[in-house]
Amino acid sequence: MNSGTTRNNIKIGSSVGIVLKQDQRSGKITRGIVKRILTNSSTHPHGIKVELENGSIGRVKEIH
Repeated sequence: MNSGTTRNNIKIGSSVGIVLKQDQRSGKITRGIVKRILTNSSTHPHGIKVELENGSIGRVKEIH
């Protein structure tokens, strides 16, 4: 499983698991397909921020 902290590992159309802002305390994973990559830097310690096709925005924790 690739790391969600490196932008190069994430592609538009990838199936990923993200943690939404409101779920950060619980760590609940939301799965979906990447529509847009919102983080501009090449890495981020908490995960690259993406928007899923359903409109959810969160940080990538797992890549499938």
